[in-house]
Amino acid sequence: MGFNTIAFDNTNGIATIRLNRPDSLNSFTSEMHQELREAMDIVEADESVRCLVITGTGRGFCAGQDLTERDPDTATKMDLGASPDTNYNPLTRRLKTLPIPVVGVVNGVAAGAGASLALACDLVLAARSARFIQAFCKIGLIPDAGGTWALPRLVGHARALGLAMLGDSVSAEQAEALGMIWRCIDDSELADEAAKLCERLAVQPTRGLGLIKKAMNASMSNDLDAQLDLERDLQREAGLTEDFDEGVAAFQQKRPPVFKGR
Repeated sequence: MGFNTIAFDNTNGIATIRLNRPDSLNSFTSEMHQELREAMDIVEADESVRCLVITGTGRGFCAGQDLTERDPDTATKMDLGASPDTNYNPLTRRLKTLPIPVVGVVNGVAAGAGASLALACDLVLAARSARFIQAFCKIGLIPDAGGTWALPRLVGHARALGLAMLGDSVSAEQAEALGMIWRCIDDSELADEAAKLCERLAVQPTRGLGLIKKAMNASMSNDLDAQLDLERDLQREAGLTEDFDEGVAAFQQKRPPVFKGR
C-alpha cells in the first residue's frame, strides 16, 4: 500500500510507522490522519506483528497539528473539538489498547499533539537532541490527544501544570529524569538502540506483554480491590497461552524459550 505522508514497513514482526512530512517537521494533516488509520488497520489485522514503532523522518518527530489547515479569519468559528473526536482521540485509544508493545522513537522535536503522540507510546526512546514542548498554551489551547491524561501520571500534577501552562521546552535528558520517557539516547546511537529494543520485544511472549500493558493502564484509575481482581482475571488469561507453556517448559529443560506470541 502506498502512502504520501507516512512510510510503513513490517519486517520480522516489527511494524514501523514513520511520519514522513519532514519539510513541516511531520506535522499532522487530515491526509496523515487517514493514512495513520489505514496503517493501524494493517497492524491490528496482522497477527505476525509483535511490536510497533512510531518515529519521524528528518530532524523532527512531530510538530503537532499543521496550522495551515486552521483558518482563524473565517466568519464561522471552527469547532476545534471535531478534530480530536475524529482523528486524535481514536489514534490515542488504539495505541493504548493495542495488545502489543508500542515503541516511540523520538528523533527530534515533539511538540503539541506530537508530544502527546509520543507519550501515548508504551516505551519512548529519545535522541539527546530531541525536545518535548507542550505548545498548546502558546496559541490559547489545551493539551489534547491524551496530553492532560498522560502528563500528570508521568511527571506529577505540579510539573504537568507547569509544563502545560508555560510551554517550556523539555530536553530528552530532562524528560528521562522526570519519568516522562524510558531513555535518552545519544543521537548517533538512537537507531541501533531502538532496533535492539524492538528486536528484544518482538521475541517475547507477546500476549503476556499485552496483558501487562492492559493491567498497568487500568491501574491508573482502579482502586486496589479492582486491580487485584483484574490481575486475577488477566493471570488466568495469560496462563492459557501457548507462550506460558513454552516458558515453563524452557525453564524446566534449562533452555532458552522460543515464544510464538500466542
